[in-house]
Amino acid sequence: MTIPKQVFVREVGPREGLQTSSKVVATEDKLKLIDFLSHSGVKEIEITSMVRPDRVPQMADSDELIARFRPAPGVRYTALYLNRKGFARAEASGRLMNEGWIYSATSDTFLSKNANTSHRDIVTSLSEWLSDFRAAGKAQHGVMISTAFGCAYEGSAVRDRLLPVAQELVDALSQQGSRPKELSLADTVGHGTPELVRKAVGDLKARFPDIRISLHLHDTRGTGIANAYAGLLEGADCFDASVGGAGGCPFTPGAAGNIATEDLAYMCEELGASTGISLDSYVQGAKFLEQVLGTRLPGKYYRTARSRA
Repeated sequence: MTIPKQVFVREVGPREGLQTSSKVVATEDKLKLIDFLSHSGVKEIEITSMVRPDRVPQMADSDELIARFRPAPGVRYTALYLNRKGFARAEASGRLMNEGWIYSATSDTFLSKNANTSHRDIVTSLSEWLSDFRAAGKAQHGVMISTAFGCAYEGSAVRDRLLPVAQELVDALSQQGSRPKELSLADTVGHGTPELVRKAVGDLKARFPDIRISLHLHDTRGTGIANAYAGLLEGADCFDASVGGAGGCPFTPGAAGNIATEDLAYMCEELGASTGISLDSYVQGAKFLEQVLGTRLPGKYYRTARSRA
């Protein structure tokens, strides 16, 4: 297939890039990071997560961060929420531009540890979610399916559940008078391979030709960028990524960070797919984040660009 001419990148570094760091980053440094990213050409930034601070201490300052960040024109700022209380808290801030998302997974063990829920509970609560979205004046936008290519707890068997889980959620939403515009496949533990990604994206695009298929890839086993390329070959044109490749999942043993935003943007631009991202700006953002964390980031483009400076 033809690689898309335009690729949309969601920056998740300020949230997912920091959530597993053993060093609690100061709010001022988080605000500076958001400022760097806000002027990089990226169009959406996930700045924090509405979670309990006793479970993810890095996000204890989320309310303050939301109140203080400086928005740039043309950039959407969001916060992750995994339950209805989190969604309500994000909406109450009045400063975010969250869309209506439903989060599930192929692994109930992961869902239990990550959000104290199950796929069945999520399906049965859809009417309540949709009611919350309507009350907030927004439509249901997307569905994210975590552990799409494997699970640290349940292994590779969960791959066979990807299509059934997606079908059940789309059908259940349709019965409520809604249809997602986007299905996001999250390789939460980095078990994905290029062939698995190509098959999954191809199968879902064939089954749901009117729904955008996006990818949230982790680089745990070093296949992240190869998996992104495989997705591009199947027509995927929307990716989550993290500045410098920082991050991971605090409830998944061994999970590495997302693919590095600047690595993804470099590959896309070389393939003729525009992202609108300034690589020079991202190098500066990654350099700042590395200094703040005091550890080497896993991104590749950043290190090469820095060595030339």
